[in-house]
Amino acid sequence: MDSSGQKPSLGHYSVWFFAILVLLFLAAPVLIIAIISFNDSRILSFPPQSVSLRWFSRVLNDPDWIAALWVSLQVAAMTTVCATTIGFFAALALVRGNLKRKMAIYGFILTPMIVPNIIVAIAFYMAFARLGASGSMVAMAIGHAILALPLTVIILTASLQGLDERYERAALSLGASQWQTMRMVTLPLALPGLISAALFAFLTSFDELLISLFLAGINRQTLTVRVWNSLSMEVEPSIAAVSTLLIVMTVIILLVNAVFQRHPN
Repeated sequence: MDSSGQKPSLGHYSVWFFAILVLLFLAAPVLIIAIISFNDSRILSFPPQSVSLRWFSRVLNDPDWIAALWVSLQVAAMTTVCATTIGFFAALALVRGNLKRKMAIYGFILTPMIVPNIIVAIAFYMAFARLGASGSMVAMAIGHAILALPLTVIILTASLQGLDERYERAALSLGASQWQTMRMVTLPLALPGLISAALFAFLTSFDELLISLFLAGINRQTLTVRVWNSLSMEVEPSIAAVSTLLIVMTVIILLVNAVFQRHPN
């Protein structure tokens, strides 16, 4: 029986059944890749004939894969700081500021979500090539930050709209400056939203391929670019192992975010 005391109808079970089918359909490719990564064979095959961790060991002991992982972590960290900081002040201005044409500004900020990534990647490549900065981690971080900014603004705008503005007014009425109010009142109250924005900015950067493909140099490749180049040369189960590690990391970050949102204190 449900919370209203009524027995669930056939339609209720049908909705749950089709919802589970859709979720399984969406998760099937991910599950297949994860299973293939434990295959002992040198070719990608499903189902695996034998189970082994040899491909995970090969990836974790390969200097090229480790170097690509380190580049991805550095770029994602710079992207997270940049996108979250700019996104917070942009969201604060949109929610608390007396700006004209707020919707137009908000729509402009969301433009990178609408424009195809390939166009953004080509534009960044041409711009940074003229500046001689193509191939640097800073260039990749700036490109990733532009893609992550709309997501951080959406999360932080929703977070700030849910805050009671009376706390900030009380702090101002007691003599606190605008900066002190933001640092001691607004930031602590918006901390759950800030953490969510930072986590999603990190994931956006870590999983990005097109901008990294255009801006990465010969000596600096992100993990996604390394996977792409490996696919173009030889398809082997080590790529499935890397994909599984990426999936596990993404799931862990999403779980951390879910736990923190439920227990922010």
